[in-house]
Amino acid sequence: MLGRLAANRLAGIRQSFRQTSRCFSTALNYHIDTPDNNPDLPWEFSEPNKKKVAEIMSHYPSNYKQSAVIPLLDLAQQQHGGWLPVSAMNAVAKVIEVAPVRVYEVATFYSMFNRAKVGKYHLLVCGTTPCMIRGSREIEDALLKHLGVKRNEVTKDGLFSVGEMECMGCCVNAPMITVADYSNGSEGYSYNYYEDVTPKRIVEIVEMLRRGEKPPHGTQNPGRIRCGPEGGNTTLLGDPKPPPCRDLDAC
Repeated sequence: MLGRLAANRLAGIRQSFRQTSRCFSTALNYHIDTPDNNPDLPWEFSEPNKKKVAEIMSHYPSNYKQSAVIPLLDLAQQQHGGWLPVSAMNAVAKVIEVAPVRVYEVATFYSMFNRAKVGKYHLLVCGTTPCMIRGSREIEDALLKHLGVKRNEVTKDGLFSVGEMECMGCCVNAPMITVADYSNGSEGYSYNYYEDVTPKRIVEIVEMLRRGEKPPHGTQNPGRIRCGPEGGNTTLLGDPKPPPCRDLDAC
C-alpha cells in the first residue's frame, strides 16, 4: 500500500514538472507535429537559393559536407520567414547527407535558430548584465507594451515578435537590440544592431519599420560616433607607434 502511494505521488510530481517545463520553456528542444510543422509537408530550397546552397557547399571538402549545416540552416530560416519547420531541417539533412537527427541537434542547440514562427521583424533585446544595468528591461517593457504582445509572441498582423538574446558583444553601447528582418525572405534579409536605445527611441524604430522604412542602425545617440565617447575621443588621437624592440624588416 505504501509503495503504491509513493509511486502515485512520484508520478504526480513528475507530471507537474513535465507540464511546467512544457509551459515555460522557450528553447523548444522537442517537436510536436502541427498542421504547419510536420515532416509530411513538402519543403525545398527555392531556385535562387539552390545556387546559394551550391556556393556554400563549395567551401567544404566533399567528405566534410556536414560542416555546412549552420549556414544551410540559416539560409533555410531566411527563406521560410524566420523560423525552421522540421521539413526544412530534413531538406538540409539530405543536402549534407546525414541523418536528420544530426541537423535537429544543431537547430535545437543554437538560439539563433527559431523553432516557432516569428514576426517579419524579429526584435531581440540583449539581456546580459551591461545592457540590463543600462535599462534593457525598460526597453523590453516598452516594446511589449507598444506592440501588445508577450515575449516570443507574434503580433496579429504578423509583423513583429520580441525575444531575448544574450550578449551581442557591443557592451559599450548598451542597451541594444537586434532586428532580424525577414520581410523580404533571403533576398533582402538583414540583421542589424540598434545601440544606445531608449524606450522612446525603440518605439520610433518600430514605427519606422512598420512604414517600411530602414532606420539607421548602430548607435542611436547623435552625440556619439560608433563606439566612441560622447563628445569625441580624448585619448588615442593618432596612430600608435610600433614597438622599438622589433625590426621586422631585419627578421
